[in-house]
Amino acid sequence: MLRHPQNPVAVNGRESDSSENDAIAQEKRRVAAGPSLATPTKRTKKHNGVDLDPLDRSSQPNRLKTFRVSFKYLHDLTPKQVDDFMASYIIYNLDWADEEQMIAALGSDYRLKVGECLMAYYGIMNHLCALGDVEKMYIPPFMDKRATVLENQLLYEKQIARVIDLKAGDRVLDLGCGRGRVAAHMATVTGAQVTGINIDPNQVAQAREFNSERGLLNEFIVQDFNSLPLPFADESLDAFYQIQALSLCKDLGKLFRELFRVLRPGAKISLLDWVSLPSYDPTNPEHAELMSRVKPLIGAVGTPTPQIFETALEEAGFVVLRSENASVGGLQAPLIDRVDVYFRAVRQVILGLVKLRLLPAHFKTLINRLCLDGEAFVKMDKMRLITTSYWVVAMKPE
Repeated sequence: MLRHPQNPVAVNGRESDSSENDAIAQEKRRVAAGPSLATPTKRTKKHNGVDLDPLDRSSQPNRLKTFRVSFKYLHDLTPKQVDDFMASYIIYNLDWADEEQMIAALGSDYRLKVGECLMAYYGIMNHLCALGDVEKMYIPPFMDKRATVLENQLLYEKQIARVIDLKAGDRVLDLGCGRGRVAAHMATVTGAQVTGINIDPNQVAQAREFNSERGLLNEFIVQDFNSLPLPFADESLDAFYQIQALSLCKDLGKLFRELFRVLRPGAKISLLDWVSLPSYDPTNPEHAELMSRVKPLIGAVGTPTPQIFETALEEAGFVVLRSENASVGGLQAPLIDRVDVYFRAVRQVILGLVKLRLLPAHFKTLINRLCLDGEAFVKMDKMRLITTSYWVVAMKPE
């Protein structure tokens, strides 16, 4: 769904306000004229045919070292950490939109309880994901069939930098920054300085160490982005991006108004997130059953739609420049399948080692939970009921 594919004054078939200033109309034309993320990239002269260069790859971690560190962390977990992780899944059976259900399950201070669950969840999940190609904790848009999961991540991140016009010296905010791997890539290829925010102290500590080792000046802050305001002065940031974090936001309108405050006029933002699509019918028993399986798998509390994002952005003062499924053909399933197959293979190895008592028993609990319902995720994507690769680009007017 491209908001201005042909006519610069048409928005999804609707007429724009005729009073819209020329600068915004020009920017919409420029963004609309650019290549869609869901358009396969042309073959290049790169050695593997994927449009990446050594600078892109230089920001990546040593996979063997990462695997070893995460494996040791998981090996040394306490019973309480494992129990808290498993208990944290309760929040993914709830939804921000149903406050009565939230209160019934978690009590009147449910927002704080959600925060506690998120810390317990991500404190372990980031290490589980690091055993494979989703160390950055997101399955990217399917952009190039020749590319690995990691390469598709890099391709998408390059597109973010291009679309939000990152350049040397810019200050950019990364919401839900994880282990700081995306921030390192952004800073390496653009010279921008990234400030990352994450609720999990464990991930923030890893982000600081990783970026410091590479001589990057990126900063990382421990904060729940449901606890506002953000720790920035008015109009002090040049750009913003986030990747698959907004289902954890209780009040999108409040967050987007806060982003509007801290971004300078003309700043652009990029959102990549999970949405339910128009084909999804919550009254359909099959759809509802699949949704109940997929939300815990991808760690989603809210169930946004593209329209919810667009409306909340526009009400906060932003102008939406682009809104579309970023995956080729609108399907992310090829990458989801690759990740699912890999972790199922890892699961068999781990189960065997647990049976031989070469690994502690909690490894079985963790890997079984991680591998649960991957097939449901693929099915919903192929049925075009949901996607985790929905992309929205917006701008704060000059």
